[in-house]
Amino acid sequence: MDRAVLEREQLVERVDAMSAEESIGWALDRFHPRAVFASSFGAEDVVVTDLVLQKRKDARIFTLDTGRLHEETHEVARRIRERYSVEIETFFPDRDTVEDLVRAKGPFSFRESVDNRKECCAIRKVVPLTRALSGVDLWITGLRRDQAATRAAVRRLEWDESFDLLKLNPIADWTEERVWSYIRTNGLPYNALHDRGFPSIGCAPCTRAVAPGEDVRAGRWWWERPEHKECGLHQRAREGDVR
Repeated sequence: MDRAVLEREQLVERVDAMSAEESIGWALDRFHPRAVFASSFGAEDVVVTDLVLQKRKDARIFTLDTGRLHEETHEVARRIRERYSVEIETFFPDRDTVEDLVRAKGPFSFRESVDNRKECCAIRKVVPLTRALSGVDLWITGLRRDQAATRAAVRRLEWDESFDLLKLNPIADWTEERVWSYIRTNGLPYNALHDRGFPSIGCAPCTRAVAPGEDVRAGRWWWERPEHKECGLHQRAREGDVR
């Protein structure tokens, strides 16, 4: 293991031992304004928004507007802006690329195959995310380990190989119960779809309510196998690989 990788692993271990609040404070003290929080306004993200803005009122927050979000998602974004008097940077997909996709394959090509779905996610999410993370050193997320099988190994601090930066997941070890306890205790605004059986919320055509006892991400791309249920924003390195 070379020196740079060893130092990064030591940093990962140190941040893993911090609380959510401590890790956010460390990240903003060290990297602001080249640290950004990406919010999709789900339950986890309203919690992290509150934690981040407690540390810095001028912390950078951005969102990806795919053009196919639920009305309820836009509404909670409005409430977040009003509650905290915060600016949220918004990144959209390239208009011409979206038009070309829909013209060639129709508006629901993503349901025809995993490859088609990943193509749509790439256009609407991954490419805009690449622009959003340009010039950034640290990316803050609301990922949690018990959200899905694809996230079980998430650490509080990771090296994201796809975007070549550090990724902080401050509530990685939080349970769903802890997330909702924080929301209710602090009276945070949250997406109304959560009260209608939507524990995980993405684009409107790709998200449905889940039945009691179903996995929390069962409503995301419900026609696919669980191990495929990532849009490409959070590609995982091999377990233990922090390069």
